[in-house]
Amino acid sequence: MELRHLRYFVAVAEEGNLTRAADKLFIAQPPLTRAIKQLEEEIGVELFIRKPRGLELTTGGEYFLEQARQILDKVSATVDDTRRIAQHRKTLFSIGFVPSVFYGQLPLMVRRLRQNKNLEIVLHELKTREQVEALKSGKIDIGFGRLRIEDPDVEQENLFDEPIIAALPAKHPLTRHPPSMKELSEWPMVAFPSGPGPNFADITQGLFHRRGLKIHVVQQVNDLQTALSLVASDMGFTLVPEQVRRLHREGVEYMPLEDSSISTPVIASRRRGENPNAVMRLANTILAELVENRLTGRYP
Repeated sequence: MELRHLRYFVAVAEEGNLTRAADKLFIAQPPLTRAIKQLEEEIGVELFIRKPRGLELTTGGEYFLEQARQILDKVSATVDDTRRIAQHRKTLFSIGFVPSVFYGQLPLMVRRLRQNKNLEIVLHELKTREQVEALKSGKIDIGFGRLRIEDPDVEQENLFDEPIIAALPAKHPLTRHPPSMKELSEWPMVAFPSGPGPNFADITQGLFHRRGLKIHVVQQVNDLQTALSLVASDMGFTLVPEQVRRLHREGVEYMPLEDSSISTPVIASRRRGENPNAVMRLANTILAELVENRLTGRYP
């Protein structure tokens, strides 16, 4: 089996049609058809169901597609990293993160790691589920998010639980005292990020739903900065992790909630069962110190 077989298979699976896949790959259809047949013969499994209007993946084909994508992503990441390391003669360490964790300890960790002149730190803004896939493909070495996702190849560590606070328009009536969830539910809400879950928007909206409270989401946006801009424009409130308070924004006031126990986790994700190299051991040491500072009130 060669890498081209995997690339051909992924193209056919994504297009669902040999002719379109051949056009996408810039090859003729007959050699593509032969390559897919050779792949099926080598694996000993039918990957596609042939139908009059195209091809449909079998159950085995769906599993193989997921694995093939991971292999190709891993190869691509390895090639990119090799080129980068060769150019800079540095060890590459890649970190995935969701934006809401980048206002606390993570910048301090990056700063500490960058003090090692033999390291090149690369940051990737990724949702937690995307981090899991990026870990498996080798695109990143560690990820920081807020959602727990079960995957046999990835282990997750709950670093600490962070209070959730309200971001309100300046001089809003609810800035006079810590608002309750019921009081907040009576005002329009800006939710972020938009798109398929699970995400932070699901976490915050679930806080209301579990209390039997209805909310009016006036706008869904992709990122925190846009959400805060809409809050400053008096379109509504949003809920954010406490460390976002460090992001000073004109026209926005941050208020603790009446129920101070409402929180969201900060979770570190790593590849399961992998012996940590020297860089990962250094990162883990720095991270443990920063978390200890947070838990003991020396934050940051």
